[in-house]
Amino acid sequence: MLRTVLSDLARLRLSGGACSVTQVREKGHLSRPRLRNPYWFIRQQRLQTDDQVTGENRSFIKEVIHDTYGTPALIKGVQTYEQKQLIKTDEAPISTEPWTPNVRRCGLIARKIGQYPLWLKNGERIRTTLLQVVDNHVIKYIPPEEYKPTHQPNVKNLNRYGCVLVGAESTNPALLTKEYCGIFRDSGVMPTKNLARFIVSPQAALRPGTPLNVGHFRVGEFVDVRGKTVYHGFQGVVKRHGFKGMPASHGVTKTHRRPGNIGGGGEKGRVWPGTKLPGHMGNRWRISKGLRIWRINTKYNVMWVQGSAVPGSTNGLVYIYDTILPLRKPQEAPPLPTLYEQPEDEAPDDIWYEQVHNFKDETISFKPE
Repeated sequence: MLRTVLSDLARLRLSGGACSVTQVREKGHLSRPRLRNPYWFIRQQRLQTDDQVTGENRSFIKEVIHDTYGTPALIKGVQTYEQKQLIKTDEAPISTEPWTPNVRRCGLIARKIGQYPLWLKNGERIRTTLLQVVDNHVIKYIPPEEYKPTHQPNVKNLNRYGCVLVGAESTNPALLTKEYCGIFRDSGVMPTKNLARFIVSPQAALRPGTPLNVGHFRVGEFVDVRGKTVYHGFQGVVKRHGFKGMPASHGVTKTHRRPGNIGGGGEKGRVWPGTKLPGHMGNRWRISKGLRIWRINTKYNVMWVQGSAVPGSTNGLVYIYDTILPLRKPQEAPPLPTLYEQPEDEAPDDIWYEQVHNFKDETISFKPE
């Protein structure tokens, strides 16, 4: 009788959803960052399944896409599509208030494409990182009274600022889902691979469909660059923290690259928070602040910024902002809300900072006798 009652209770536990086995996670589940998608994230890629579309239908879909969005083209060194204004969008309120140092402007999405040295006119050699602004367009503007984010950004007085949604790198909409393409329906811009939001002041609002280029910043200004560092996986203390390690000989056994003693015993016999130990290295969001722009190329939308410690791998995405350092903020008004595209014959291909030596200039001149 008791055995039958226990078997019935076991069936009830297995059938009931409330009684489930609790899974205990290890300590390492908090040591590395998790993918936390923004609240407006929508799945981009379709499922890798056969959609039963014939070759004729594929060619017809391609013709419709080209008629709607334009043909594929290589614009300023970036593979994209010929942008066409699909829908006349509602104009965002553009304020005529003067610029002040407290105004927050929109940022840009760029790719880190490499490093290159430059020389100043006094002979000093400097190291720079090349950032290419890749096909940026404004997708949406949310005014301050409507901007109520689910994930609160670390911004003081958030109720005074609006939000600009920027997209980069146009792609074939046939490869995206219907829900993701719906984000771009009211912008008049072709769907893009990457999206980013920027907190802006109302006087720096931008209309949907506005293109953003490298002219948004000026040579000599300082910017902040945000990116995700290179992920090295689980590493030891020698590579992760630069430890020297133990001696190679004189009785040392199997402790050549180990951290050694990490603390005493007794009352303080525990591992203190912040102790440098092995763990996951990289894959963290970092911001390099106060980087000067030494050179700008308007033909390919490339800027040369100070230093070689810009976070991110080569061809990785980075986000460029106006610097927040008080002593490096611009003293003169930058393009507000942005610098609109100029005719190609008016804009120079290269803009150099006054202290940088331009090797295209003549360095030796001969005077007639």
